[in-house]
Amino acid sequence: MNVKYFLSRLRKPKVKPKIFAALAMFFAVLLIIPLSPLSAFSANPSAKIQFVSPNWLAENSQDKNLRILDVRNFPLDYIEGHLSGAVNIADTAFRGPREGLPVQYWNNEKLGQIFANSGLTNNSRVLVYSDGRDVLGATMVAYLLERSGLKDIAVLDGGYTGYKAANNVTKEFPQYKVGKFQVKDNPSVRVNLNDVKKLIGKPGVTFIDPRPEKLFRGEENIWIRNGHIPGARNIPWVTFMDAQNPHKLKSLDEIKKILADKKIDPKNDIIVSCSTGREATLQYVVLKHLLGYPKVRIYEGSWTEYSAQKDLPVATGDEKLT
Repeated sequence: MNVKYFLSRLRKPKVKPKIFAALAMFFAVLLIIPLSPLSAFSANPSAKIQFVSPNWLAENSQDKNLRILDVRNFPLDYIEGHLSGAVNIADTAFRGPREGLPVQYWNNEKLGQIFANSGLTNNSRVLVYSDGRDVLGATMVAYLLERSGLKDIAVLDGGYTGYKAANNVTKEFPQYKVGKFQVKDNPSVRVNLNDVKKLIGKPGVTFIDPRPEKLFRGEENIWIRNGHIPGARNIPWVTFMDAQNPHKLKSLDEIKKILADKKIDPKNDIIVSCSTGREATLQYVVLKHLLGYPKVRIYEGSWTEYSAQKDLPVATGDEKLT
């Protein structure tokens, strides 16, 4: 619609001033609405991250937009065998130093380069897998894909070991052209240090810490200061996983019981904070995408950043459930 032309026509003497003013206001609103955050959110529906079985890959293998990321950290594991079409990019490649802090996520430009070099475009659907306890690497990359604007992301439940047990794998490397990937940053998935300072002790806010119990209680001398964010609930990430294959989730009913026992209210503003921002991604994906909790975010700096802030409170010992 040519709004300027329409308004110029309304300036003719035969249009009454009151009518002109009302119509001018109407078209001004039309021009502003597309720029509002609510409109932008509505135009970009929420992303979906799911855990999928090996059968899902067979059902979707003909999709030309599907890309597979093997994020195992040892190249020889990939070279020895991998899913057909999978590109190896170690989950360690997504992090490095920033302003003195170790293992922080790279900036958006570098993340975009990594995804582009891995064969992704902004229209890609992506399946991510790793193996064993490195399910955390798979959920971390899935989180970063959502954070970067992709909408359709899957994590292979059971990982490489589970897939290989019932399916053929290959040693062939995939052939593809490097395209363009522009990160469309989604800040709604995370909080920063300043946000955390404001949220500690606030009613309706729950911090979940998925680290091992001894780290949570401050019994291991690893960090500048040891312990946890006051009020945090300790739910070690391994409690969500199958005992035989730590890359495979327990049933959602079992996970719901774990959360209920810890008195986690799904309606709360939930912040997941771990050691380096990697462990947190597993519970983020499960709570937000599999269980549908409405407001779950990650504190990416996690204990690496928090423990270095000597003016912030640190709690030790067991959690205090209320």
